[in-house]
Amino acid sequence: MKESTILSSQTKTTELVDNFGQWLITEAGVCQATVEAYVRDAMRFLEFLLTIGKPQPEAAEPKDIYAYLGFLTRCGISAGSAKRNLSAIRALYRFLASEKGTPSDPTENVISPRMWRKIPRALTVQEIEALMAQPDVTSVLGLRDRAMLEFTYATGMRVSEVIGFRVSDLSISKHTARCFGKGSRERIVPVGSVALRWVVRYLEDARPTMAKDKRVENLFLNRRGRPLSRMGFWKILTKYARQAGIRGKVTPHILRHSFATHLLDGGASLRDVQQLLGHKDISTTQIYAKVDLEYLRDMILTFHPRGKEPRHEG
Repeated sequence: MKESTILSSQTKTTELVDNFGQWLITEAGVCQATVEAYVRDAMRFLEFLLTIGKPQPEAAEPKDIYAYLGFLTRCGISAGSAKRNLSAIRALYRFLASEKGTPSDPTENVISPRMWRKIPRALTVQEIEALMAQPDVTSVLGLRDRAMLEFTYATGMRVSEVIGFRVSDLSISKHTARCFGKGSRERIVPVGSVALRWVVRYLEDARPTMAKDKRVENLFLNRRGRPLSRMGFWKILTKYARQAGIRGKVTPHILRHSFATHLLDGGASLRDVQQLLGHKDISTTQIYAKVDLEYLRDMILTFHPRGKEPRHEG
């Protein structure tokens, strides 16, 4: 955008916000303190629109509102302040509709920040790479650990689902895993190629030597050949996270959060991630931002950082 165009847009923005402030006083009957806050919030929002190439507020879409609220969150603004910002933006669009006849309001179906939950921490892709590189895959337990971590991150399963997962519920030919979640709800989850390769290697080279009791059907076993426990999973993850130099508390659920976050960052839709995670209500999935199995598998291969084998891997 040329400098002259930027200056013109900024001038128009200032005039618009001034008129908005007057409207709040004369038409909306808002108190002076709220007027000042709303004018400040509106100016910041309009400046944000300028940075994304939308100098006209009429051009904003719901995704732009969410992008702005996300920007505020990354800046450290609390949910309460974000809620006030959204109220100011809604008032701005009421002003535009009243004074300028703007037909659409992009805030209409935007969920209020008061309903937000704290976004769980997710590892970065680089931290995931570092974590996966820690197990000594020349040992039986190290191979199990690598396969288990890759499988958990690739499927987004809860730790309870991973430790209860049976060998018979894995379809190597279809690249899928049958999972039983909360309330015994069944779902089919695609498994990326990287994770599947490590699980197959574990099944061939490690699990047979660990399986003392052939009646135990669980995929991942402890050193005694029994099903791995939650505590066992947590200790394994904590050890490798520390070795990888990952700071902060690393819980088993963090791999599930990372799975969801990285898919959404890659372009997957909220509905798709909801189905993969086994959330009954999409509002649960919305703490991060009906399709057939073939599409979900393609989505994993396309968007998940470890959905495909790298072309050159040592």
